[in-house]
Amino acid sequence: MADTMTTEMTHEEAANNRAMFGFWVYLMTDLLMFGVLFAVFAVLHNNTAGGSSGRELFKLKLALIETFLLLTSSFACGLAMIAARQGNKNQVLAWFTVTFVLGVAFLSLELTEFGQLIHDGNTPSSSAFLSSFFTLVGAHGLHITLGLLWMVIVMAYVLARGLSSSMVRKLTMLSLYWHFLDIVWIFIFTIVYLRAFI
Repeated sequence: MADTMTTEMTHEEAANNRAMFGFWVYLMTDLLMFGVLFAVFAVLHNNTAGGSSGRELFKLKLALIETFLLLTSSFACGLAMIAARQGNKNQVLAWFTVTFVLGVAFLSLELTEFGQLIHDGNTPSSSAFLSSFFTLVGAHGLHITLGLLWMVIVMAYVLARGLSSSMVRKLTMLSLYWHFLDIVWIFIFTIVYLRAFI
C-alpha cells in the first residue's frame, strides 16, 4: 500500500515537473519574441516619416498610471499565491479578483491610448515608428488579455473545486506569467515612453 502511494506521488511529481518545465520553455519563447520586438522598435523609433514623434504623441502621466496599476496587480497576485500555499481559498479568490480588476483597468487605459492615437490619424501605417510601437505595445496588451481570461477560468475552477496541489501548480504558472508581463511592461515604459521624454 505504501509503495503504491509512493509511486502515485512520484508520478504526480514527475507530471508537475514536466508541466513546469514546459511552461518555462513557453516563457522563454515569449521572452525571445519580445526581445525581437524591442530590437525592432529601437531601430525604427526615429523613423517617423515626417510625422509626430513619441514626445509629441505619448502622455507620460498616462504611462505612469498604467505602470502603477500593473505593479499593484502584480503585488496582489503575489498575495494570492501566499494565500494559495496556505490553503486559504477565499483569500486566493479575493486577491485574484483585485489582480483582475487592476489588469482590466490597465488594459482599458492602453486601449484608450490606442483609440486616441488612431482617432488623431496616428495609425500603424502612418510610419515605421508607429508600426513598431503598435506591434510591441499591442503584443503586450494581447498577452494581458489572455492572462485575464486565464485568470477567470482558474478562479472558476478554484471556486468549484477548491485548492488541490494541482490547482496550486496552475496558479503558480498563472502568477509567473503575470509577473513576466509586469517585467515586460517595465521595459516598455522605460524604452518606449520614458526614453521619448529624455
